[in-house]
Amino acid sequence: MATAPWPFALLMALQRRLVWAIPAAMLLGLAWGVTLPSAWLVSLVMPLTFLMVYPMLIDLRLPLLLGGRDLRLQLTAQAINFLVIPFVALAIGRLFFASQPLVALGLLLAALLPTSGMTISWTGFAKGNLEAAVRMTVVGLVLGSLATPLYARVLMGTAVDVPMARVFQQILLIVFLPLLLGQITRVALIAARGAEHYRKVIKPRLAPFSTLGVVGIVAVAMALKAPLIVGQPLLLVRMLIPLLLLYGINFALSTLVARRFFPRSDGIALVYGTVMRNLSIALALAMTAFGPEAPRSP
Repeated sequence: MATAPWPFALLMALQRRLVWAIPAAMLLGLAWGVTLPSAWLVSLVMPLTFLMVYPMLIDLRLPLLLGGRDLRLQLTAQAINFLVIPFVALAIGRLFFASQPLVALGLLLAALLPTSGMTISWTGFAKGNLEAAVRMTVVGLVLGSLATPLYARVLMGTAVDVPMARVFQQILLIVFLPLLLGQITRVALIAARGAEHYRKVIKPRLAPFSTLGVVGIVAVAMALKAPLIVGQPLLLVRMLIPLLLLYGINFALSTLVARRFFPRSDGIALVYGTVMRNLSIALALAMTAFGPEAPRSP
């Protein structure tokens, strides 16, 4: 196998060290926001979001939705994702952030966007039902994109002015446009270079670009919020407990359902398809659609 050109090698190294790259990006963004003008960084949010989402969606195969015999598994996963977890997040948000509705909204956004590209990867590593995981990822992404504006309006509309038109517009730009372009890109690449070349050479080089977008979005978000973080250093600590509670309840419920009702391979797909959250898209949506908004007055 040919060695990847140095830009791809650098991006792949960044992806392999993501556990270090994210904290480094947070610290870099924080330092930038404290010492340098950062308002102009808002203009980078959409390009970085597209860079993050588009490569991830090139290999998301929509035709797989039409096959399979795992309807019960898929229905269970989406029931957990959209009939249980959003309401758990809502309750936790009201308990911990009753006077900070925008923070509670952020928690709800994270709960409404299930799965990520890593859902498929980790299911494969754990020898779970990979085909079911792919379907969960596609369905979760589409349903989450459609449900997020409606859930936000119904559940948080009395506390936050939810700009429905703007949210739908951002969902189209952040999710559905990259999804459409991704499908076209995959077909074009396979037609031009062949399925074998796409699978062995092109596909492995897609994910590192998404990683670059994720790191960039995290750095920009930290830079834009640096004054608030520095002014209220305990804010991040206060947010940690609700997040741990949300993920703990989610993991416990998904694991219990998986062990009780499904064979091991399906259960693994269920856990990864319901516990993992697309935090990158949630962050981008919060920054683009809700950033300028302020809570409604009581």
